[in-house]
Amino acid sequence: MSAGELAERAVGQPLLVEMLTLAQRRLTRTLTHTLAEENCTFDQWLVLRALGDGEGRSMGDLAQSLLIPHASLTRIVDALVDNGWIYRRQSGTDRRRITAHLSRRGHDRLARLNALAEAHESAVRAACASEDPTAILAYLAGPDAG
Repeated sequence: MSAGELAERAVGQPLLVEMLTLAQRRLTRTLTHTLAEENCTFDQWLVLRALGDGEGRSMGDLAQSLLIPHASLTRIVDALVDNGWIYRRQSGTDRRRITAHLSRRGHDRLARLNALAEAHESAVRAACASEDPTAILAYLAGPDAG
């Protein structure tokens, strides 16, 4: 393949990583704004959702499953604890093991935030005029999206 053909291909066909990155940024932009109006960050909402099953999760498990660095996760969890949305519990068998749990207040908060996220998703699907994930990705990654 010649250099001209490579350049044409690079400009004409976006790579999957480009499409996914643009789609993620556009998809989360308005949701992040909506969550901010509720005094919650996107990552805080993700942590609340991860704890929504009532089982509690270790900080290591949360960091790994949400792809959030440990130091950042600690700050996020600190803020959630300060708001009373979650609490920490120390393991009875290993005092170094700390689990995070959703509080009653956190359950109420998560229900409100999830309702906002579901409304956001419905609006995106309506704007895309499709339920097909491929069409939604193309819409979100396109130059005229959001």
